[in-house]
Amino acid sequence: MSQDLVDVVVHIDETLPREELKTLEDHIHGIGGVVSACNLEDRSHLISITYDAAQVKSQDILIKIQSEGLHAELVGL
Repeated sequence: MSQDLVDVVVHIDETLPREELKTLEDHIHGIGGVVSACNLEDRSHLISITYDAAQVKSQDILIKIQSEGLHAELVGL
């Protein structure tokens, strides 16, 4: 793994139950190059993602989230 780790926050427009958020985290974590994906417990609409920029682009992560029928935006960090 390279040293090009980047953090981004994704805002999910929908209000998801905790179990659906966990499933989404698992799907994001399954993307090649993603190191971690975790919901910010006190802010259920936000998911913090750390990824290797040499392997995946933030836009690819966003597209994966949107492909699950969710409305989301990259917020940054």
